Parts: sequence; C-alpha cells; structure tokens
Amino acid sequence: MKTISFLIANTLVVCSLHAQEAPKPYGVLPSERQLKWHEMETYCLIHYTPTTFQDKEWGFGDADPKIFNPSQFDANQIAKAAASAGFKGLISVAKHHDGFCLWPTKTNTYNISQSPWKEGKGDMVKEFMEASHKNGMAFGTYLSAWDRNDLRYGTPAYTDAYREQLTELMSNYGELFTSWHDGANGGDGYYGGSNEKRTINSATYYEWEEKTWPIIRKLQPMASIFSDVGPDMRWVGNEHGHAAETSWATITPKGTIEGVKPMPGASTDASNLPTGDRNGKYWIPAECDVPQRPGWFYHKNQDTKVKTPNQLFDIYLKSVGRGANMNLGLAPMPEGILHPNDVKSLKYFGEKLQKTFAHNLAKDAKATTKHLRGKSAEFALKNIFDDDRYSYYAPKDKVLNPEIIITLNGEKEFDLIRIRENIKLGQRLDSVVVEKWNDGNWEKIASATSIGANRLIKLGTAIKATKLKVKLYAPVAPTLSDFALFKEYDEPFAFDSNVISSQTLIRATHKILNSNLAVNSTSAYTTVKSADLIVELTEPIVALGYFPRQDGIKEGIVLKYDIFESQDKVNWTKVQEGEFANVLSNPIEQIIEFDKIISSKYLKFVAKDMSTGFTFGDFNVYK
Repeated sequence: MKTISFLIANTLVVCSLHAQEAPKPYGVLPSERQLKWHEMETYCLIHYTPTTFQDKEWGFGDADPKIFNPSQFDANQIAKAAASAGFKGLISVAKHHDGFCLWPTKTNTYNISQSPWKEGKGDMVKEFMEASHKNGMAFGTYLSAWDRNDLRYGTPAYTDAYREQLTELMSNYGELFTSWHDGANGGDGYYGGSNEKRTINSATYYEWEEKTWPIIRKLQPMASIFSDVGPDMRWVGNEHGHAAETSWATITPKGTIEGVKPMPGASTDASNLPTGDRNGKYWIPAECDVPQRPGWFYHKNQDTKVKTPNQLFDIYLKSVGRGANMNLGLAPMPEGILHPNDVKSLKYFGEKLQKTFAHNLAKDAKATTKHLRGKSAEFALKNIFDDDRYSYYAPKDKVLNPEIIITLNGEKEFDLIRIRENIKLGQRLDSVVVEKWNDGNWEKIASATSIGANRLIKLGTAIKATKLKVKLYAPVAPTLSDFALFKEYDEPFAFDSNVISSQTLIRATHKILNSNLAVNSTSAYTTVKSADLIVELTEPIVALGYFPRQDGIKEGIVLKYDIFESQDKVNWTKVQEGEFANVLSNPIEQIIEFDKIISSKYLKFVAKDMSTGFTFGDFNVYK
C-alpha cells in the first residue's frame, strides 16, 4: 500500500513538473466577432450610387432616380477583381449620403425600384452579396445615417425609418461580416426640396446604444460594427490607409466625458484614433479605409491616378502590418464595372501579396531560450513557426523580457519580419527588438511597438543572416504566436497605354493677382486674407484644381465655392458653384471641370462662408 502511495505521489510530482497553467489574460480582450475580423485583414468598400453618374464625391440628394441606369452592371466582375487581390470581403454601400437605396426598401420611394435598371425590379445589394459569395468572400453593408434626400431627416420619423432600413439589410442578405457606419451627419441637403442645412446631435439623435446597435446584435451577432469610435472597430483618423507606427488595439475614447462608451459622435477629440491607447478601456482596433483612386466615387479624370500594386502594398504594410485592417474603396464606372486600370492593379497587387508571403524563410528554423514555461508543448518555442495565430510560446509568469535565439536553416536574405502575439490573452507586448549575429557580435536590425494581431516590420534594405535574436518586452509574460521572415516580391508594372484615360488634364499657365497672400514658413500652405482669389489666364482652360493644405490641419480648407469669369476684373459672371465633399477627411486635389471652355482673361474663385479668408496648398488651372 505504501509502495502504491509512493508511486502515485511521485507520478504527481513528475506531472507537475511538465504541466503549467496558461498565462492569465491581460487587459481587455477581443470578442469572438473581433477575432474573426482580425483574421480577415483585408476587404473592399464599393461606392456606386446616382452620385457616380453626377461625377461627384457626395450627392446632394436631388438626383433623379432615372439617371441610375448602368448599361453593363456586373457585380461578378467587381467581386472577381477584388478576390484576385486577396481581399476577404466586400461591403456594398447600400445607401450613401445622397439617400438613394440600392435595394427595394419599403421605407422610402427614393430607391432602386424607381430607376430604369431592370425595369425597377432589381436589387443591387443582393447581386453584390451573391457575387461576393461566388468568389469566396464575406459580405457586409454600409448604411449612411445622413440622408440628404429624406424630408424627414432631423425628426424622429427619420430615425425610425433608418432603423427599418437597417433591419431590412440585416435580415435579407445572409450572414454579414460587418455593418459599416461613418461619421458624416447633418449639413446641407435637398431634404425633399427644402434645400437647407440641418444639424443634429449625432451622439443622441440616432439612439445608437439604445435602439440602433441592438438591431445588428440581434439579427447579425457576428457582424462587427464600424463607426468613428466603435463599438467593434474604429476609424484610423485619416483616409490614407495608414495606422500610426504605434497603434494599440485598445483605446479610451476622448470626449466630453473621458472614456464614454463608444458610439458615433461621442468622441469630440480624434487625436488618439490613429494610435489607440496602451491599456485602453475598450478593445476597438483601427480600420484603415482608403480609396483605390484619389476619390471614393468614379471620376474619369482619375483613370491615370489608380494606385499601383506597390502603393497598395505600402498601404498593406502600414495597415495590416500595424495590427489594423485594410478597407480599400472600389469605384465602378457609370457602366457598372471597374475600369481596366483598377482591375489590373488589383490583380498584380494580389500576385505581389501571394508571392511575397508564399514562403516563410524562418519555416525550418530552430529556436532556443533560457526562459521556458515548463516542458508543455502548449507553450513551446516551436509554436512560433507553425503559422497558427493562437498557438504560442510563453515563458514563466515572472519572466517579462525573455530572449529567443533563432538559428535559420542556412543563410537567408529577407526584408520583412512578421511578429504576432496571441491576442486571445490580450495585447501584452510593449515592444520587440530583433538582432542578427554578425562577426561575433549582435547587431540590431529592427524594433517595433504595439505588436498585437499582426506586425510587419519593413527593413530599409534586404539583409542576409544565419542567426537572429528576438528580445521581448512586456509588463506580463508575453505570448508570442508567430515569427516569420519574407522577401518582398517585386516586378515592373505599368498600366496599359491603350486604356489610359483620354481625359488627362494638362496644367495651363496662370498668374495669381492677389496681394493679400501669406505663405506659411514651411511653405506647406498659403493663406488668402479674403474670401476670393483672382487669377489671370493666358490660355483657355477646362478645369480648376484646388489642392488643400497637407499638414493635417483643417483650418481654412474650403468646403463650398463660387467661380466667376471676367474680361476686365469689373464685370463678373458666375460660371460654376459647388462643394468639396469629404475634403476634410480626404484632402486630395479637388478638380472642378467646367461645363464649357473658359476663354475669359480672368477667373475668380470665391470661398463661401469663409469671410476671414482661406488656405490652399496649391492652386492650378488645366487645359
């Protein structure tokens, strides 16, 4: 009996030496739906409404539904192009700010049933959904809260209708991976013919937390909700597609009440959206939205400005590679398909991604460390090479800064390092440092902060190494799930000359006559100390280009304008008026194409509602 008891006790001691509990979670954790979202990494947002046919960025809400009649609409062509680039999902802009619904909603008469397309019997949201699934992608919807067409906007009747629209989208289009809502709310609009400005409190008007988000949670529990500040993912604070170099998945929203529960309009201070906050109150990672062209909607004069595969790859590194997701905007032409330049760029971007990440140069490496968490395979070093996001290495609880020696299978040349941690246990790592063995010494080659779900470190130049050291720094035992090395694939790329836009604009000579100009000391922008800018033309022109300041400051950026022409600077005739939609979030050059050739000697650009003056980064005219 004593012998048996001794053997049992001895067995328990031996087992205890091998068994080790998993590290306790650290900080706030992602939900199951957020984990699925992190795993997607990339998806696309399709902007296609009557606004496309008006050559605008934001529709005013006054477009006749009859103009929405694509001659070649092909959702599969669009979805196939996105899939060729490796994107994992498509989001249909089911309703943009112009208020036009791409499905036959029962909530208004401003919808696709009023268009000639398919004799009013079509459902474009459904076609995008079916094309997404056909090409192996998830599907989601965007429903603009702002509606510049609806007479009810600003009253409770509109928010009731808005929630009915949301219910329709959440109920009739299968499983959705996201419900997307941006922060554009209130302003000038058609509003059923009222043609006025309406202002609402976006934090309270829609009753997001009380009435709106519960619809999504009930009908689509796995759909991540995007808005400026959550609740599932946040806007990164720009439309360049770049997260900050340090970008935490956790954040405490800044607002009137510090740390308020996230909802659109609750944050009055967007300064921490790009970075998040270390140990923030909520797990709300960044989404980096960026259009494939300069604008979100199709404009023929941007056919030559489609982002190249290398530009898209750089965005990928600065979004997905910084723990965020990449949301690329696609803009079909009025015909209803993507331009050949867009299709080709997507295809070659997908090829670049596939060939870059096809072969992990650390796959057959051997790793050693002095800091193990017992002998359990659950926390072993080999887990960092298996390409599983959730298998991981962890040291003992009191070891906060372990070092790992990685011996590669021969000399390898690489310029990309990928590091991940098991975020099911929280965002634990503060930073990492990678060194290479060089002539008997360790030489630092890279470092990074805020690792999280995914961190891609791009080296300045490719290096060769046989042995590396990875140094981890964390306030608790780190949980490293992935260490990989890659060499960026590159090849020459050019758009086909036979499909380049025939509407390429050429700069014309001109002279600004104002004397009341003040150039910023860094030459980042010029201030006009009045509401108008007068230009002397030396040749006929067809377009004008207002390029906003590029220093990240929104002060003085023009939102609305009038343009006049004159032969003598005394008698002026208005030739155009309009707005620069979305210019504050996406401050690209705003091209104004005239309805006629301007042959007058003088042109006057008037910034409306800005009596104290305005700013510009550059001001161009085109022939």
